[in-house]
Amino acid sequence: MSVLRTLPVEDVLERTERSGLARRLSGVDLVGFGIGIIIGTGVFTLAGIEAKEHAGPAVVLAFLVGGVVAALAALCYAELASAVPTAGSAYTYGYTTLGEIFAWIIGWDLLLEFALGAAVVSRSWSGYVSSLLGLPPEWFSEDATVNVGAILIIGVLTVVAVLGIRESSWLTNALVVVKVSVCVLVIVAGLFFFNGAHLTPFVPPSQPAEQGASILEQPLVSAALGMEQSMYGFGGVLTAAAIVFFAYTGFEALANLGEETKRPRRDLPVGLLGSLVVCTVLYVLVALVLSAMVDYTQIDEAAPLAAAFHSVGAHWVAALIALGAVTGLTSVMMVELVTIGRIGFAMSRDGLLPPKLSQVHRKWGTPHRVTIGGAVLVMLLGGFVPIAELADMVSIGALSGFVIVAIAIPVLRHRKPDLPRPFRMPWSPVLPVLTAVACLYLMTNLSVLTWVRFAVWLALGLVIYLAYGYRKSRLATGAPVTDDASG
Repeated sequence: MSVLRTLPVEDVLERTERSGLARRLSGVDLVGFGIGIIIGTGVFTLAGIEAKEHAGPAVVLAFLVGGVVAALAALCYAELASAVPTAGSAYTYGYTTLGEIFAWIIGWDLLLEFALGAAVVSRSWSGYVSSLLGLPPEWFSEDATVNVGAILIIGVLTVVAVLGIRESSWLTNALVVVKVSVCVLVIVAGLFFFNGAHLTPFVPPSQPAEQGASILEQPLVSAALGMEQSMYGFGGVLTAAAIVFFAYTGFEALANLGEETKRPRRDLPVGLLGSLVVCTVLYVLVALVLSAMVDYTQIDEAAPLAAAFHSVGAHWVAALIALGAVTGLTSVMMVELVTIGRIGFAMSRDGLLPPKLSQVHRKWGTPHRVTIGGAVLVMLLGGFVPIAELADMVSIGALSGFVIVAIAIPVLRHRKPDLPRPFRMPWSPVLPVLTAVACLYLMTNLSVLTWVRFAVWLALGLVIYLAYGYRKSRLATGAPVTDDASG
């Protein structure tokens, strides 16, 4: 009865072949899912905010740094996903390498990341739609007592998520076409108003922050070392990189679709790396265009891109940006709801959550119960709780998962050297260790308050694990891991 007990990799592979989930996704579908969850409003807002507050025109470098760290994590995911294509992704990787307690922690973190992310995005979606269609703000804005728009959009997308993975893919791919087209149009249109003078100095010299923040609002590394608050300079670029990393989170959701992919050993690496490359290029180009259109000190923080095009008289582009934001938010919620269902399904199948949650619908081939249960939680959060200030929690949840995935690479290679690996991360164990260190460093650039909230969430998760999962897991009860638990 050890908290470090591990799942046999062979049993996981055998179980995935008869999970009951429908295998209907191709590599192209996975790239669409990846772009669908990665590109939300981050591309339309974060570039301007971080340029003005922390990095200046060097926000381009911040997106590059964030993209490189995300790419390293994606390489780790690609190796593990091709070797162990399972619905549990990082949760299962941790279970097979580091032990049950680490698996629970990462599963709990991922549920936090995607549930909180979907709730935040649903409220943003409601606000955008209210602005576009003139809907009553008392029902469709951040100030609403009950945000009806957030609840309605989650309800509609949950129906699609339950009806089938193929239907979810069709909707996601259609939304992706629209928002990528908008991004490309923004880049091309912005080139006509490109002013190189706005890019000088590219990295503004470091200077004291305009107004002091409380210790809870400071980056953890600054508070721990007693560093003076500052903005710009190389430190500002790194702070911006930690924050814009939020715009890359979500690609790891693809690894949860291993049991619904036709050829997972080939298509999962394609989806992970392909979607990340596309999004990194778009992010960097959008950040560059914005920085060249407007002096970084004059950027509008509320709507950076839209305001930039309004300032040069291109009002029609600003309208299209709103359309891109709405489609971007919709696809993000779609993939997050699908992912919540797969993570909960995997944890339930292992006995760490009630077994009824791992039942798969006989007709639709989806984990309908856990998907609906997760959606109800998201609707409650999105409808009643103003949680926009908790966006950093999504980043810290994702980064903590990346750390465990990176560590799992050399551990699994040591324990299972003969396991087929269609995709191999180069220069292991050096590169996985560097990935883990880079993710940890970005985590230390998040605020102290974010770390406090993260610690509370982990403590709550450990209480639930010790009260239920530790005693009820399949490894604890001795039930065969390869038994069909899908119902």
